[in-house]
Amino acid sequence: MPMTPEEKRHDQLTAAPDATEQDAAPRVRVTKVDGNTRVDIAEEAEVRPGPGPGMPDAEGHDEATGDGGQ
Repeated sequence: MPMTPEEKRHDQLTAAPDATEQDAAPRVRVTKVDGNTRVDIAEEAEVRPGPGPGMPDAEGHDEATGDGGQ
């Protein structure tokens, strides 16, 4: 019996030597309402897109212009 997309995703994300079940945890929530698709970061997601705390981009710094966002 072929694997479902969810099973394939889990298999791929837990195949690395040091992978854990948490690596396969959902990171986004996708909802569709009236033909519109919304993608939100899951509240319980340990990994989030974007710069981490303390990184220049997290502080509003624009590296291209040198603007510190103030």
